[in-house]
Amino acid sequence: MRLCAWYLYGEKHRGYALNPVANFHLQNGSVMWRINWMADTSPRGIAASCGMMVNYRYFLEETASNSAAYLGNKQIKASEQVLSLVSQFQQNSKL
Repeated sequence: MRLCAWYLYGEKHRGYALNPVANFHLQNGSVMWRINWMADTSPRGIAASCGMMVNYRYFLEETASNSAAYLGNKQIKASEQVLSLVSQFQQNSKL
């Protein structure tokens, strides 16, 4: 879960999210909301993402500002759950 959070939140290509699905949702103003363990146990889900799935949440009154912050300043808006997992990864990682 920590590695998944880091991949989605911390791994970048030219300053934007490396994952194309994350990049799509973040460009449209979403919040990286929740990472779900074993949410997709289909063979394809296991092969593609170890069964993990991410929820992106759209707060309509914040989508324009979230999108502008991401596109202009490369800032990802994320929930406390995601940020906590990212922090745990950073504390335990040797990267």
